[in-house]
Amino acid sequence: MTDTLAKLPQGSTLPDVVIEYRDVRKQYGEFVALAGVNLEVRRGQVVCLIGPSGSGKSTLLRCTNGLETMSSGEVYFDGMPLSKDPRKNRLIRQRMGMVFQNFELFPHKTALGNIMMGPMTVLGLSEEKARTRAEALLAKVGLSEKASNYPANLSGGQQQRVAIARALAMEPEVMLFDEPTSALDPETIGEVLNVMKRLADDGMTMVVVTHEMTFARRVADHVVVFANGQIVEQGRPEQIFDAPQTTRTRDFLSHLGWDG
Repeated sequence: MTDTLAKLPQGSTLPDVVIEYRDVRKQYGEFVALAGVNLEVRRGQVVCLIGPSGSGKSTLLRCTNGLETMSSGEVYFDGMPLSKDPRKNRLIRQRMGMVFQNFELFPHKTALGNIMMGPMTVLGLSEEKARTRAEALLAKVGLSEKASNYPANLSGGQQQRVAIARALAMEPEVMLFDEPTSALDPETIGEVLNVMKRLADDGMTMVVVTHEMTFARRVADHVVVFANGQIVEQGRPEQIFDAPQTTRTRDFLSHLGWDG
């Protein structure tokens, strides 16, 4: 991990709640993926979800923007509950950007074309305005020289940075990251985390499912520990990593070899 991941300065107060989970439950047959999750995400916060694989983190993220349907409970965005009507959900989803672990880029479009597509087809931007926005975002993620490259000609880290730029092109209020570095080689992880760190510095509200403990410790405002579909502990990163209160959290961090 690079030394550029400095701890965010503390704000005097936290702004309003932008995402609220109320007793969110998700079950696949006999398997309980989420067993009653209650959580608030405040505007401008970076919230990192950590815990063992299969503990419900990614499921919660996918319930946030309607990619998964909850078995019961509610998710509120800016005080509005997610609807059972997909058409109404689409309007809320447009206010959230999501970055997946496997990039999900269109292979037949260039880096620039991938970023331009959403603003043109969903937001109705002209080609000229979409191109201007896309070029600015490629510069933001440090890939201006790769605008004409197709995904097959980009490294994994470059593809993920294009995916972040594509999500930002929709001008979301919240960014959701589902293990954005898990498919990357160790040498490319840092370049993606540095882009995310800059977004955090800019005040973007972010919910991040991650196994990168150094990132969570240095960048998160709030860390949430999952196990067996439940939140077992949550709090400031210094509390979670330096003085965990539950055996589940201590065992999880010890298994990772976390030493602070």
